[in-house]
Amino acid sequence: MAQLTAGTKAPAFKLAGNDGREHALEDTLGRKLVLYFYPRDSTPGCTTEACEFRDNLARLTAAGALVFGVSKDSLASHDKFRDKYDLNFPLLSDPEAKLHAAYGAWGEKLFYGKKLIGVIRSTFLIDEHGVITRAWYGVKVKGHVEQVLAALTGETPPSSPKKKSSSKKKAAAAN
Repeated sequence: MAQLTAGTKAPAFKLAGNDGREHALEDTLGRKLVLYFYPRDSTPGCTTEACEFRDNLARLTAAGALVFGVSKDSLASHDKFRDKYDLNFPLLSDPEAKLHAAYGAWGEKLFYGKKLIGVIRSTFLIDEHGVITRAWYGVKVKGHVEQVLAALTGETPPSSPKKKSSSKKKAAAAN
């Protein structure tokens, strides 16, 4: 499936969440939605990403957004993941990766230099009318939530530590 871009109508969905409810795109209309796709519960990168969304949920909510995480994992796996890390937003189960495919979050990717088919870590910011306003593919976990918040609020995201340190090195070299 092709990658989605800003201005595209978000593909509709209706998936079970680990909160005991079914969640549908149509139920989120009138609010912004951060819909993020991740490979697997309780793996290092996915845990870091989920915890960053957890730790910033109040800021995301204050900016008018709901947050849903989506993976192929079962609801039982999502329950364990939620409980272990005190996650405070719904995790949706897409075991056949149909929603992943609809959003372009399933396909060929490089994993430690090898090509394989799997989940492409992706995040979508969907507006109150069900239109994608921002799509991130191949997400790097560290600092990603700040990028999402910046897109929600119109602010500039903070620079990564690597960029700051290289700027300091350049400044030191110039002196």
